[in-house]
Amino acid sequence: METSSPADKEATMEIAVTPQEMADGALSAEHLTQALGAIEEDGYVVLEDIVDHDHLDALHEKMTEDTNTLVGREQWGGAGRIANHLQQGPPPFAPFIFPDIVANPITNHVTTALLGDGAYNSFYNGNTNCPGSGTQPLHMDTGHLWPDLNPSHPTATVVVNFALRDVTADDGAIEIWPGTHLVGDVGRRIDDEIEETRRADTPPVRGETKKGAVLIRDMRLWHRGVPNPSDMPRHMIALVHNASFLRRGRPLRYVTGCEAAFEGSAVEPHAEFVDEPFEYLGSYRGPNS
Repeated sequence: METSSPADKEATMEIAVTPQEMADGALSAEHLTQALGAIEEDGYVVLEDIVDHDHLDALHEKMTEDTNTLVGREQWGGAGRIANHLQQGPPPFAPFIFPDIVANPITNHVTTALLGDGAYNSFYNGNTNCPGSGTQPLHMDTGHLWPDLNPSHPTATVVVNFALRDVTADDGAIEIWPGTHLVGDVGRRIDDEIEETRRADTPPVRGETKKGAVLIRDMRLWHRGVPNPSDMPRHMIALVHNASFLRRGRPLRYVTGCEAAFEGSAVEPHAEFVDEPFEYLGSYRGPNS
């Protein structure tokens, strides 16, 4: 795993998951300790190559079609409703629901160790950063349960991001601010003065990931979408895993026929399955990110 000092946050915290860990469906004790430590200190960690690339390719093809539909509507989403940023989730029906995304055992091993027994998922949607996009306001996706604690309370909610291909700064990788999940006396929107003070101390990094990797981040971590200078949209699927004591909203809807993908999930899917297809593009309940 790459590490970095507070004065030099150029490296992303990455864990190379081994074939044995993949076969076990769980990280080794050493890797789990590293993952939890990274989230505790910096607010995020990357787990490398834990999603089948064929599944990502299938989603990429379908979601690119959906992207074109949303761009045609100019249906911008996410923080600030900035042009060419979309609130776009994956199709909630077979054959596009895959167990290594909705119930990934490696991801779930980390989040249940972090959040405790009874952790549940409250979100299945995502963000697409299209060519020609602007810069979102710096923000966090949820506030602190108990404000004005410095450092703030331990993690209660995480966002689990799946990119569909290699993502770099060249195609709009998310900007994240290490350690800011612990800054408990700042609201969800961060003003320019607070931003520049933090930048001088600990500058942001880009959440670059290779195809098949997963980015897990504390939901309070400061972040924003930035311009995508490439000629391709960058899709980022998001799940939100929560500690059991947090209030549950309505179940997430999926179309009947994909139930098997959720079987055996260590994170409760909080799902209902409906017989009739429904409009899913641009529709979501959850955080702007």
